[in-house]
Amino acid sequence: MPRLGFRRSLPSLSLMPLLVLFVAVGAAGKGDGGLRFQREGGTFKVLQVADMHYADGRSTRCRDVLPAQRAGCSDLNTTAFLYRLLRAEDPDLVVFTGDNIFGENSTDAAKSMDAAIAPAIAMKLPWAAVLGNHDQEGTLSREGVMRHLVGMKNTLARFNPQGVEIDGYGNYNLEVAGVEGTLLANKSVLNMYFLDSGDYSTVPSIRGYGWIKASQEAWFRQTSSSLQQNYTGGQPRQKEPAPGLAYFHIPLPEFNNFTASNFTGVKQEKGISSASINSGFFNTMVEAGDVKAAFVGHDHLNDFCGKLTGIQLCYAGGFCYHAYGMAGWSRRARVVSVQLEKAASGEWQGMKSINTWKRLDDQHLTTIDSEVLWKRSSNS
Repeated sequence: MPRLGFRRSLPSLSLMPLLVLFVAVGAAGKGDGGLRFQREGGTFKVLQVADMHYADGRSTRCRDVLPAQRAGCSDLNTTAFLYRLLRAEDPDLVVFTGDNIFGENSTDAAKSMDAAIAPAIAMKLPWAAVLGNHDQEGTLSREGVMRHLVGMKNTLARFNPQGVEIDGYGNYNLEVAGVEGTLLANKSVLNMYFLDSGDYSTVPSIRGYGWIKASQEAWFRQTSSSLQQNYTGGQPRQKEPAPGLAYFHIPLPEFNNFTASNFTGVKQEKGISSASINSGFFNTMVEAGDVKAAFVGHDHLNDFCGKLTGIQLCYAGGFCYHAYGMAGWSRRARVVSVQLEKAASGEWQGMKSINTWKRLDDQHLTTIDSEVLWKRSSNS
């Protein structure tokens, strides 16, 4: 689908002096219809927003900011950061990876979700979301939170696959078609998987956070297999499966497998806050063969990417101001830009590479840690 002009100027917003301007953008945005790579540039860009922890707006105070930043700092600083990012990056899809609201401090969970997602809706951008471990701790159950999310404007989130017995709420996939008018216009060139990683263990003998269950892994395997068959079997036949990206909230135990020598970014938490058991989802992704990168939130002070058995495991870094962070360490978000190959004829083909960087909520929206997560020539 073509990109439509909506680049209405927004004011430059920063934490200092923390006089937050709440701006609603009403200009025309992306066209309706399915997700598709852009003709100009052959790219598809995803903005990941992790751990907004939104509550009651202006009355919800900030945590872990510098003393000079405290006065007037609230949820509206989170909103301002999101507006700045959307304007700067102009993503094709926004993905909210859980703890979108902080239910415990929210007076009305539905209103908090509406306010948290409002910038993406105001700018008419397609968006998707999964649940974290704090979304359901307010006036709506976990099921209720997801049902509200899938009923909001411009959402591509789904409650669960129809006709499938599956754990959790918000397990679904999205397909990104090739450039309109090319041979791959009707094929999914990029597959995106979204899973509910749970909240807390419901097994009395197992303490800690939840995990991706066997029913979800079975759905993922079947979906991945079907998508791969469609891509390599249907005309025009492709030699390799279309690459995939996975998004969920709680990191897998495999995120523990990195040291400063084999990742890009920072690892500042005392430990990886994964489930205390390993349900095997990482191995399931490896066996499926199409997922090239998985993206999570949950641990706000980690923002690294590390490669394990052919899959990049990435944190986004904490986004919000109403949650723990680190004073003087900027809130941040992760951008992923997927690039298509171009034939000698000039026609866009299948995927060439997956690139990523992070944006900081500082005066200049500084870009850091740009890296290539995957490229076809690497045989990853």
